[in-house]
Amino acid sequence: MKRFSWVAASVFFLFLIWVIASLSVSQQWILPGPISVFRAFFAIFGSSLGLSAIGSTLLRLIVSMSIALLAGLLLGALGALRPGFGHFMNPIVTVLRTVPVISIVVIVLILAGFVRTPYIITFLMIFPLFYQAVTDGIRSINPELVDVFRLEDDRFFSSLWNCYLPLIGEQIKTALLQSAGLGIKVLVMAEFLAQTQPSIGNMLYLEKVNLHYDSVFAWTFLLILLAVGLEVLIQTAAKKRDLGFSLIPKRNKLD
Repeated sequence: MKRFSWVAASVFFLFLIWVIASLSVSQQWILPGPISVFRAFFAIFGSSLGLSAIGSTLLRLIVSMSIALLAGLLLGALGALRPGFGHFMNPIVTVLRTVPVISIVVIVLILAGFVRTPYIITFLMIFPLFYQAVTDGIRSINPELVDVFRLEDDRFFSSLWNCYLPLIGEQIKTALLQSAGLGIKVLVMAEFLAQTQPSIGNMLYLEKVNLHYDSVFAWTFLLILLAVGLEVLIQTAAKKRDLGFSLIPKRNKLD
């Protein structure tokens, strides 16, 4: 209850700053107030174009996150269990973490075109999160637990699915929570620059060009809600399993 009170106080504080700033500027087309923004927000759901943009962006995010998760699980396990492969992957992951997003967007946009760019950019930005989570998680596992499992089954994919993944569920959950927020920000930026249609990024561009700043604020508010909603879904799914991540099977023999 105390945590909820602090969160509510924080939200109210941000809302108060917004109201004061809007009244100070006194120019609705520059800094719209809450009433006009809320009207524009609900108007989004009354438009087929708005609903199509939301659905398309969420689909791109889910596809990109799913591919990044699978690649991170496989390559991360190989990097942790095969030192040579880990040394090979380290420079690649470091580059993806350090290169500015806008540089990657421009390069990929030239090479891959407008349609594929949002998928590729989102994958490249969130893949290092999953890769690092898996490698660090596997390296921190108690070797005795792994030795017990290997007495029964020493195959790579079987060990990965039944032994390693259940033991690093918390690390994967953390990576998912981080990738949800980062992924939607990077995806919308890529959509904005690539003018992908239909998409939230494209809707933001159109509203900016037409000087509909109340709609720009409305779409921004919607993106915040989507990011928070995704995090809540991930945390809810994780709580349904003792080992932290709902897609990872339980392994009673290691409990």
